[in-house]
Amino acid sequence: MNTAVAAFLGRHNFSVHQDINPIVDAMLYDFDQGLKKKKIGSEMIRTFTTPPSQAAAGKSVIVIDAGGTNFRSCLVSFDAKGTPSISNLEKTSMPGIQRELSKKEFFDQIASNLEHLKGASENIGFCFSYPVTILENGDGVLINFTKEVKAPEVEGCSIGKELAAALKEHGWSGNLNIRLLNDTVSALLAGAADVDEGMEYSSYVGFILGTGMNGAYIQNEDPSYPGLKKQIINCECGKFDMVARSDFDYSFDKKSDKPGIGIMEKLCSGAYLGPVAYEMLVAAGKEKLFADDVSAKFASIDSVTTIDVSTYLVAPHSKENKLGAIICNASDEDQEKLFVLLDCLVERCARMAASILASCVIKSGEGKNASKPVCILCNGSTFFKLYKVQERVKGYLEDVLVKQRGIYFDIISRENDITLGTAIGGLIR
Repeated sequence: MNTAVAAFLGRHNFSVHQDINPIVDAMLYDFDQGLKKKKIGSEMIRTFTTPPSQAAAGKSVIVIDAGGTNFRSCLVSFDAKGTPSISNLEKTSMPGIQRELSKKEFFDQIASNLEHLKGASENIGFCFSYPVTILENGDGVLINFTKEVKAPEVEGCSIGKELAAALKEHGWSGNLNIRLLNDTVSALLAGAADVDEGMEYSSYVGFILGTGMNGAYIQNEDPSYPGLKKQIINCECGKFDMVARSDFDYSFDKKSDKPGIGIMEKLCSGAYLGPVAYEMLVAAGKEKLFADDVSAKFASIDSVTTIDVSTYLVAPHSKENKLGAIICNASDEDQEKLFVLLDCLVERCARMAASILASCVIKSGEGKNASKPVCILCNGSTFFKLYKVQERVKGYLEDVLVKQRGIYFDIISRENDITLGTAIGGLIR
C-alpha cells in the first residue's frame, strides 16, 4: 500500500484488511444475546415462518415491495403446477423519502399506489424492508425507519392493520389478509422455493446488500433458547455496533438522519458508502494528501455517491466519472493514492458483508456436509455491481467458513427473487 495513504488512514482509525474472525465472533455473541431478548445491536426478529414444504398452486397474491428508494407493487399468480407469473407491475418512489409524512399521509400514499390492484386478491404479501417486530398473526409493528425514510408517526404502528384500514377507506372490500415480511426473509424463501434440479441444501440464508443491508437465516430448535421453535430469524444486523469505526464514519454519522443508529449498515450499504467516501476525500484534501491543486479540489467537493466510487474504480483513468475528472491530470502517485483510498473503503464493505454472511451460516448450524451446503441467496446492487465486492465476499467466505471451519455454502441469485419470495410468504397462514 502507498505509505502516505497508510499513514492517513491510520491517523483516522480506518482499519485496513481487518480480520473477519473477531467481527464474526462478536456478531455471534450479538445474535445469541438477541435471541435471548437481551439488550443488543441486532434485533433478531422472530418470523414464526419456515419455508413451505409444498409449492403454491392455483392462487394469486398482491405483492408490495417497500424498499430503500422504490415502492413496487404487482400481482403474482401461481398456476396449477405452482409456476408463478407476474403482472400489473408498477414502480414509484418510497413514501417519506422526499419529505416527512404523517401516519395518515404515509398509508394513504401506499393505498393510492395500490389502486391498480384493487380487487385482484385478498392475499397481500408486504415486503417491508425496515426493522419490524413480527406478530404471530403475520402483521408487524415498525420499530423504526432506516434509509432516511421520514414518517416518525408510523413507528410503533401495526403496519398491516393500518394499511388494511387505509385500503378500506379507498374502497377495497373483502377480508384482506396482509402478511409482513422483511426483504431478507423474502430472499430466503425465494432461494428455498427455486432449487436447481439435482441440488439439495441443508439450510438457507437471505442476504441484502443494496441501498440497505441485512441478513436472515433459519434457526433450529436449541435448548439455549427455550420455547423458540424452528423458524426464520430476521437479524436486522445493520444495527450491529460492536465494530471499529473510523473518523470518517463518525463524521458522517453525526450528519445522518438518525445518528448512532444502523452502525454496521453505515459501514457497508449503498446508501452510506458514498457519503463516507465524501468525508474521507474532503479530509484527504484538507490534509493535503495529494498535490496542492488536487487537494484543493477534493477539499471543496460537494458530494460523493456510491455510484461515483464504483464507476471510478472500474475506470480510474476515465474523465467521464466525477472523481476521474478531478484526478485525470494528476501525477501517477496521486492517482494511485485516490485509487487505494477508495479501494480500501470498498474492501472494508466486502469484509463486513462476509462477516454477516459467515455469522448467519454458522448460526444455522448446517453446511457440514459438502454435498448439502447452506444456500445463500444474495440480492442488491451493492453486492452485484459495486467494484469487486461479490468476488471478495466469496473469497473471504471460502477462507473463514470452508478452510477454517469446514462449513460449506453456495451463493445464488434468482430473477425477481424478492417479489416471488414475498408472494410465497403472503400465502403462508
